Amino acid sequence: MSTVFPVGKIPLEVMQRLLAFPIADPRVLVGPGIGMDAAVIEMGERCLVVKADPITFATEDIGWYAVQINANDLATTGATPRWMLAILLLPEGHTDLDLVEAIFRQIRSAGEALGIALIGGHSEVTYGLDRPIVAGFMLGEVARERLVTPRGARAGDRLILSKPIAIEGTAVIAREKREELRPVFGEAFLERCANFLYAPGISVLEDARIAQSAGAVHAMHDPTEGGLATGLWELAQAAGLGLRVEAAAVPIYPETMALCRHYGLDPWGLLASGSLLIAAPPEDAAAICQALTAAGRPAALIGELRPPEEGMWIEGPRGREPLRPFPRDELARLFEGSPAGLEVPPGPGEDPQ
Repeated sequence: MSTVFPVGKIPLEVMQRLLAFPIADPRVLVGPGIGMDAAVIEMGERCLVVKADPITFATEDIGWYAVQINANDLATTGATPRWMLAILLLPEGHTDLDLVEAIFRQIRSAGEALGIALIGGHSEVTYGLDRPIVAGFMLGEVARERLVTPRGARAGDRLILSKPIAIEGTAVIAREKREELRPVFGEAFLERCANFLYAPGISVLEDARIAQSAGAVHAMHDPTEGGLATGLWELAQAAGLGLRVEAAAVPIYPETMALCRHYGLDPWGLLASGSLLIAAPPEDAAAICQALTAAGRPAALIGELRPPEEGMWIEGPRGREPLRPFPRDELARLFEGSPAGLEVPPGPGEDPQ
């Protein structure tokens, strides 16, 4: 009998094998692949950029989430999100008019704020669910000469991280575990964490725009499931390059660290939407960082892309360690019932003493 997969993404090595097929249509400039945030189809002078992504961890504000997460992936290509379809799968015995109207209201209001039109989709009450699931399908467009993909990254490019990690994971934990955490951290702390969705926010649309306006951008990637560590690995994998990351340069919100220590989670593997990885030439990297920080999106230079034969490494207090993707997001591990109060193992940026 084959091994049953745990909650979270299908293992990366499996997906690499399943996605290793040719696409005959020459207009498909970017197809499926590890680290490829969206597909790109050439349509004359402009490119159509498309993405599909479900929301499965969060339940509160799930419609709003679906818009933001799909728009983020389009932003990594330099595209402007334009249109969205949504599939709503709703739990049997728990779905009423209030729930349906709330999700539709969230999708429409979030889309209108970003200039994205809801143009279709599907909705149904589905057997076997204990919570709603929203799967988004989003389309956008970008001029051919403005298209950004991981294939544009080059050895020597500096790696920029826009906003500390892990914004979305922090917000989801506070929202989904609020009752359990209130006696430990208090309501004010949890409200601040829950509000991470909006401030600093999980959208990277403006981050991508600012970066491209401030200098040359060779590649961008939106780290999500599996956290920053997996996002870095995916970017290098998609670019066909190695990388070196300075662990001490990676900023982490103190609220995030507090929640991770309480549950024994590693922030490097925690759901990281809200941060943006940017690969830029050395001569432009500092200007991009300054522009992002000046706009209220604190940015840090955390490493550089290297030739592929050099491999992927983290430089930390324990010396050089190989960078490995997380087999599943730390949030999935938490929701499967990890006990509270565990001692979190030292992450790449921490001294084991």
